[in-house]
Order: sequence, then structure tokens, then C-alpha cells
Amino acid sequence: MHIVILSVNKHLYSTKRMVEEAKELGHTVEVIRPTECFMDVSSGAPMVYYKKRKLNKVDAVIPRIGASISSYGMAIVRQFEMMGVYCLNSSNSIGRSRDKLRSLQILSQKGLPLPKTSFANSTQQTETLIKLVGGAPTVVKLLEGSQGRGVILAETHQASESLIDAFRELKANFLVQEFIKDAKGADIRCFVIGDKVVAAMMRQAKEGEFRSNIHRGGVGLQVKITPEERKIAVAAAKAMRLNMAGIDIIRSGSGPKILEVNSSPGLEGIENCTQKILLKIL
Repeated sequence: MHIVILSVNKHLYSTKRMVEEAKELGHTVEVIRPTECFMDVSSGAPMVYYKKRKLNKVDAVIPRIGASISSYGMAIVRQFEMMGVYCLNSSNSIGRSRDKLRSLQILSQKGLPLPKTSFANSTQQTETLIKLVGGAPTVVKLLEGSQGRGVILAETHQASESLIDAFRELKANFLVQEFIKDAKGADIRCFVIGDKVVAAMMRQAKEGEFRSNIHRGGVGLQVKITPEERKIAVAAAKAMRLNMAGIDIIRSGSGPKILEVNSSPGLEGIENCTQKILLKIL
């Protein structure tokens, strides 16, 4: 089988691990930067080109589309789909998961548990936005942020109002969520492949920080998830139609809640924490 991994950097840990495991299984594999591809969208003869070369002998594509190239990266994945090539995660599923508001709307429609969340398009609703999530402290998230960037804790009502109004003045897209104090700066990353949670780790924020992302200084710890958490993680991946996903869950006094769905979950932290070679399960 000839596999193409769409990645901006072949030296990234996750990309390198995918190449290693694919070769060990006897597949041929190449890493291609999506931004160096171009497309022929002719009716009846769609094609992706890479450095003047037709990519017409590809059996499967593994998209590792970062937030910085979401739009063009998804267009390349969509073009492969038009060519009849199997893509591990579809362009539509990547788009749904990359849009924080849309993903929460989909999860909510499926009846999955979420933190209280509000969104509006005018500063005139600032007071109601805060009230809908249970009052301060609140968490304000930029819709385009990733790896903990653009996620801010407003500890007081006044700080919440000021932050919301400031973001509105900048015409930034954001949502407001309740701050779950019970979590004590920790969440759980569930790595879902197909209909199974194949690994999970707890991410604990560093002292003085509420964001648990590894990129923000959080550390990965071994954790045993509950049957309910396992069920919720798989249901979230299915709702987003992702064959491989990282589902972030936070534990609260009223039960587990889904924070986010990631269509390109990193491998380094969870492999090091769990000592599992996740790609052998693919």
C-alpha cells in the first residue's frame, strides 16, 4: 500500500512515528507538505500534484492538518476524496472539529455532556453571556485557537465583561464557558481509533496555570478512565465522524464533560505516558 501523510514538517514526532510504523508494516510512505501541492479540478479528472508530479498512485491519506493551514489543507484532502482515495479523517470531519463552535453544536445536538457555553455577536449581550454560564469566573476561548492559545480565564465578573467587550471590539470570534473548579487544572485526553479508546492520559497543568495542554507546560500522567468517560469519548468521535481523534474530557462534580475534539491528536505525550505504541492498533 502507498500511503501519503499530509504534514507541514516530516521531523515532527507524530509524523515520524507514522512513517516508522507504516514502513515496519511493509507499506511505502511519503510525507508531503499540503501547501506545496496544487490541484487540477477538471470535471471527471480530478488530480493532486506535488512538485510537478501527479499523485495518482496513492492508496490512503493520513491528514495531519494544522490550524495554520486548515482551509488549504482541507481542500487537498477533499481533492483526494474526489479521486476516490481513502482518507483516514475526511475533509468534512476535520472542518467540523476545527471549528470550536460548530463542534460544540454537533456534540450538543447528540446529547453529549458539555460545559455551559454561550456565544453572541454583540457586546450588548455581555451580561447575559456571563449569566448563561453560571457567572464568574469564566473561560473565554477564541474559536481559531489551538494548543491552549487564545484560552483565557477571567476570574471576576468585571474581568469577564472587560475581556468579552475587548474581543468584540477586535471583531474576534469567541465563546464563553463555565470555569470548572473541580477539575483542579486537569483534563483527560482520550485517544480514539475507530470505536475504541486505545489510550488515555491525564494532563495536569503546571502550578499557577489552568490550561493543561502539554504545549503550555502541562504534564501527562497515567489515568484509569471510567466506563462513562470511555463511552462519551467514542460517542464524540463518532458524532464528528472522525476515525482517529483526541477527545479532551474534564471531570466535574456533575460528571465528565467534553472540552474539545482534535482531529490531529499528537502522539508524543500519550505514547510516552502510557508506553503504548498507538499506531500498531491502526
